[in-house]
Amino acid sequence: MKNECFRERLEMLIRQYKEVVNRKNEKILPGNGIFDRYKYPVLTADHVPLFWKYDLNPETNPYLMERLGINCVFNPGAIELDGKIYMIARVEGVDRKSFFAIAESDNGIDGFKFWDYPCIIPETDNPDVNVYDMRLVKHEDGYIYGLFCTERKDPDAPPTDTSSAVAQCGIVRTKDLKEWERLADLKTKSPQQRNVVLHPEFIDGKYAFYTRPQDGFIETGSGGGIAWGLSSSIENAEIDEEIIIDEKVYHTIKEVKNGQGPAPIKTKHGWLHIAHGVRNTAAGLRYVLYAFMTDLNEPWKVTHRPGGYLLAPQGEERVGDVSNVAFCNGAVARDNGDVFIYYASSDTRCHVATTTVDKLVDYVINTPEDPLRSYACVMQRVELISKNMKLFESTDDELIKAAFEK
Repeated sequence: MKNECFRERLEMLIRQYKEVVNRKNEKILPGNGIFDRYKYPVLTADHVPLFWKYDLNPETNPYLMERLGINCVFNPGAIELDGKIYMIARVEGVDRKSFFAIAESDNGIDGFKFWDYPCIIPETDNPDVNVYDMRLVKHEDGYIYGLFCTERKDPDAPPTDTSSAVAQCGIVRTKDLKEWERLADLKTKSPQQRNVVLHPEFIDGKYAFYTRPQDGFIETGSGGGIAWGLSSSIENAEIDEEIIIDEKVYHTIKEVKNGQGPAPIKTKHGWLHIAHGVRNTAAGLRYVLYAFMTDLNEPWKVTHRPGGYLLAPQGEERVGDVSNVAFCNGAVARDNGDVFIYYASSDTRCHVATTTVDKLVDYVINTPEDPLRSYACVMQRVELISKNMKLFESTDDELIKAAFEK
């Protein structure tokens, strides 16, 4: 009887797994003209191989119970190597500990499958309690770097406080995504560091970082936004001065805090950045993605700031372990101009949005800035409406005229 139970469950589990990893994704049309969303997440807890979760020996697990369950898969870094797309996802077990695992796809939209084993990231002398949210970047020095959040219990917290933590930036490097060399954690003058990203090129012969100085694990305190800093070494990276380049702003999508997403994309118009912004709502914090551009030769100088968000959680994306969250720390810009933006929804699953460099540049350069006041926002919209009304009066295009029908 036990053996029959084992085999029936195994057949169902195999069937479910194959359906998930082999299903074709579909664009959700018409979209917003900036990017295309897709019907299915690209990575979920159901994509995790069965042999990661179950003891598949009927003698030792006759009821085929999960022995090491998976809670969610989210916040992936991403990179393209030899024409394939690789994501290094944050995989969280039911024990709340996160770890990194590589999934690969031929087209970057569906068919992602995990490698046989998760990544083995060496520890430092001060072991990480938890690691998560790795950003991958090909640096001009020839290495692929992974910068991630390393979390440890706050040593200054009282013994009864079992939730206070200290977050810092861990650094690893690799040539093949298989063997990882652990370097020293980044040193800054900030008490806490999360969402640190390595710039892909040297600046004045130094390694450049986008940081997010923060006084507390949750609260930014005196930290004012996305910062910029330089280090002469990567093996023992240390930033003496952090300069805020994209500040948090009252009553905007980044009023509480903001952080760099993946490494910026180099374009002929400047460095294209995807970041996340956080604001307060009656239902708690809301995370969205936004974009901005910095100067090509001086990447610490912002040149364009389109108002509002680029992408916000929609529909079932709003539901999960931490609801109402869209978070991105991985994007791939291909040689043909295509861009894959990998984002997680509500700390639960991973999605892809596809666009092009040209579309993102157009969006960033030509979308007006947030004028920061309701009256000014109304006048901004009135200007657009007036422009379109003049077009309506002058055009003979029936399709354009149909857009004015109520």
